[in-house]
Amino acid sequence: MPEFGAVGDGFAINDPEVDWMQRAYTAPRSAYFVVERDGVVVGGGGLAPLAGGDGDTCELRKMYFLPEARGLGAGAAIIDRCLLAARDFAFRRCYLETLRGMDAAIRLYERRGFTRLAAPLGDTGHGGCNAFYLRDLGGPPA
Repeated sequence: MPEFGAVGDGFAINDPEVDWMQRAYTAPRSAYFVVERDGVVVGGGGLAPLAGGDGDTCELRKMYFLPEARGLGAGAAIIDRCLLAARDFAFRRCYLETLRGMDAAIRLYERRGFTRLAAPLGDTGHGGCNAFYLRDLGGPPA
């Protein structure tokens, strides 16, 4: 995140959850997936119920990739895996927050069906984010 200027209060990098990821993502309706390259974790992303949101909306969270993992399709694969899990958990919508200027990530989110919102949803605590997206997941899984 510091690579993109996301430092200080209001950014996920200062989120205590980063220090206890296993506890956060073993909670109900939550999951975290990683990408390995040559036995080394080079990125990942997860989902969990949107804090302060309704029970039908999850949040795509903690999408981090090292530079060597970018441009290989890893981000798309993680998003697709998270959306599959979101449907399995019976979420109807998926929300995310990011930063303007993270152009490659924004293009990826938009290619994956996320549309920009004018204002944030829920209460994520990431007040430093300034771009908000939502994707409809369709009805409950068949």
